[in-house]
Amino acid sequence: MITVDNIQQLSPEWFAARCGIPSSSNFDKIVTSAGAPSKQAQKYMYQLAAERITGFKETGYTNDTMKRGIELEGEARGLFEIITENDVKQVGLCYDDDKKYLCSPDGLLGDCGLELKNPLSHTHVSYLLNNQQLVKDYHHQVQGAMLVTGFFHWWLMSHYPRLPPLIIKVERDALFCAALKKALDQFCADLDNLTGQIRNMG
Repeated sequence: MITVDNIQQLSPEWFAARCGIPSSSNFDKIVTSAGAPSKQAQKYMYQLAAERITGFKETGYTNDTMKRGIELEGEARGLFEIITENDVKQVGLCYDDDKKYLCSPDGLLGDCGLELKNPLSHTHVSYLLNNQQLVKDYHHQVQGAMLVTGFFHWWLMSHYPRLPPLIIKVERDALFCAALKKALDQFCADLDNLTGQIRNMG
């Protein structure tokens, strides 16, 4: 059963709740699209172990494009609601049954979720011309969110002001989700062991 936390996204409480827990936006650092271990897995595990021990969440790099995307999120969500005639519920975090990993949806709609993207104009136009590129670019994040929530559909939207929006309903990839779950379970077990090992050094 899905566990939902309604704390405000990007608030200090939100960052604290994410501390030391793998999130869907980083699942590509754990497993590749083919289901193989990612070369970034060890570095990501070290980061999460440090967060668990210190209680400090590294927020990572933020540039003007990312800030712009955050600023346009409300506009994109409102447009999505108008076009699809759906009411979107804003939430903070969603956890799997054991609270081992999580996702931060841009909204929930009953039995599916929403991921909003506000890219630069050239990227948005490229998505309009090849909509599967949008799905490919956010494959891990969207499929990971469906794994966490147990949902079988997820809305994905690319938005740029005064250009046509792109809205796609993505289906759950059962084979990939099974491979992702296996990789996540092993990653979390290794993370627990690593965290204990470092704590015992103190």
